[in-house]
Amino acid sequence: MNKGTIVLAAGGTGGHLFPAEALGHELRNRGYAVHLVTDSRAERFAGKFPADEIHIVPSATFASKNPVAMARTAWTLWRGLRTARKLMARLRPLAVVGFGGYPTVPPLLASTGLGIPTLIHEQNAVMGRANKALAKRVQAIAGGFLPEGRGEHAAKIVVTGNPVRPPVLDAAKIPYLASRGEVSFRLVVFGGSQGAQFFSSAVPTAISLLEPALRERLVVTQQARKEDKDRVTSCFAKLNAPADIAPFFTDMADRLAEAHLVICRSGASTVSELSVIGRPSILVPYPYALDHDQAANAAALVAEGGAQVVAQSDLSPEKLSALLASAMNEPDRLETMAADAKKAGKPNATEDLADLVIAIAEKCPIAEYKNKKKSGVQA
Repeated sequence: MNKGTIVLAAGGTGGHLFPAEALGHELRNRGYAVHLVTDSRAERFAGKFPADEIHIVPSATFASKNPVAMARTAWTLWRGLRTARKLMARLRPLAVVGFGGYPTVPPLLASTGLGIPTLIHEQNAVMGRANKALAKRVQAIAGGFLPEGRGEHAAKIVVTGNPVRPPVLDAAKIPYLASRGEVSFRLVVFGGSQGAQFFSSAVPTAISLLEPALRERLVVTQQARKEDKDRVTSCFAKLNAPADIAPFFTDMADRLAEAHLVICRSGASTVSELSVIGRPSILVPYPYALDHDQAANAAALVAEGGAQVVAQSDLSPEKLSALLASAMNEPDRLETMAADAKKAGKPNATEDLADLVIAIAEKCPIAEYKNKKKSGVQA
């Protein structure tokens, strides 16, 4: 039985789409139709997205102060708003949920203008620009790492954690088994769409500096940009180190489950998946993030003991090599980090977010919802 339609709006990157995908699965399991509004970048993820239909709505961000560029952006946003209004009028959704990124602005603005219940989900410890622009208009703000009870919109914030996809929950069932003695040591390295370039140079060089006995144990999975893939593959071939190099891995959850150590950026989805699965990591926050949100995300996991954080500016190949050697020589420490990471995880985030979405769709006031949650009453 179809209980009605809920629209999810997300920018076309994994960081925005993965939590939306997890929520989509949960809502469909509960009997709701799900539609996705996004941009063309989402095409590589669309095959797995649990949506009855995917809609591309024009959108843009004000990235330049050039008057001509600003005029073009304004025109694109206006077209997107008109398209989104027609779409919402046709779908008549019970609620619209935004997951950040500029493609969420037209559908959320259109929905608030039409009186449709809306909320946003902010994955990071620092709110992104699109969500900041929408925060005053929506009924609720679900937070992954947002501080509860603080800030301008504290009354609207409900900390749900970040939803993770079903493959991540499956991977979380696999216990961490440390690599000891001469057993292979599985290293997973990834950096997202913006952050992989640094690792493409730093990691092969760091591995070349390891003692031969350690280097021979390594089995590497590394994400590299398309333009870097051949160079990185060649570097590992020269080191005689088994390595799987690709711009994108569709089975990343499985690879994380097999990992003994992960070296990566600290986007919100990444930190959430590492903690739910429970894997030790060296986090290198992307230094050019506008609001330094990755550093704040990393701090949340480091505080629990589940990760080490190193600024990119401090991470020479020599230092990275020393960190990797230390990790390979200290299996007991990695076991403890894995357990601490798992303690920080929020595997029920998807269900908690779905509860909030349905409450907003049913026009439950956010203060009432929060009181019910505090008292343990089903909202």
